[in-house]
Amino acid sequence: MVVLNLQVLHFPTAYTHQQLSLGRQSRCGIVIRCGIAEPSGEPAPMGQKTKYSDGFFEKAFMTLFARKMERFAAPVSSNLKKKKKGFFDYDFESFVDVSKRVVQGRSRIQQQEVVREVLLSMLPPGAPAQFRKLFPPTKWAAEFNAALTVPFFHWLVGPSEVVEVEINGEKQRSGVHIKKCRYLENSGCVGMCVNMCKIPTQDFFTNEFGLPLTMIPNFEDMSCEMVYGQVPPSLEEDPVISRPCFAEICSMANPSTNACHKLQA
Repeated sequence: MVVLNLQVLHFPTAYTHQQLSLGRQSRCGIVIRCGIAEPSGEPAPMGQKTKYSDGFFEKAFMTLFARKMERFAAPVSSNLKKKKKGFFDYDFESFVDVSKRVVQGRSRIQQQEVVREVLLSMLPPGAPAQFRKLFPPTKWAAEFNAALTVPFFHWLVGPSEVVEVEINGEKQRSGVHIKKCRYLENSGCVGMCVNMCKIPTQDFFTNEFGLPLTMIPNFEDMSCEMVYGQVPPSLEEDPVISRPCFAEICSMANPSTNACHKLQA
């Protein structure tokens, strides 16, 4: 997501305004880009996997992230090895598979550090400092980044929309409601949601970019709230730390534990 939001640092202003304008044409951002293949145009109900139809833009980012993460991933088991993937041979399932192999044998902190390294490797030199200059922690910066998230982040989390939130008693449109997170839906893993997405993304924006961000996943319906401008709590104070595994859908689940074991190690 950091890379997607930072595209504004490289695009001409007129192009960025065009993207934001197009993003308001539908509830999920841009109709063509949204990629939902469900007849309703909305994510499938809880318990059913949403169907997507990914295009060039989506596959390009899946491949970019997957290839960057491959160097940290555990090897594919010998009986599952296939020929080397071409640039557009990655789909969302193979991207999630790479994520799962990154998790193998790593502690919670180590998983988060991998994501940080991957994000840093995608940015040009000096990008965090440039971001801090362009987007100081103001209401405008928070709202602008929320607006960018909707059209540029859908490939990873599915359709989302900007919503009004309250920060320090002031209402602002710096919230993003993710209707049903594609990454959580496909991984089925509470630990991967927290360690590979929530915590490293919060930390990257808050500590590297200086723009606070809090992500609040809802494990009951797989939705998520992103709140730009809100300082995230420590993991010890965050309710996610006590969430149990999705025992029926997570391949790494440990049903004997009260809380997801990937959040404890």
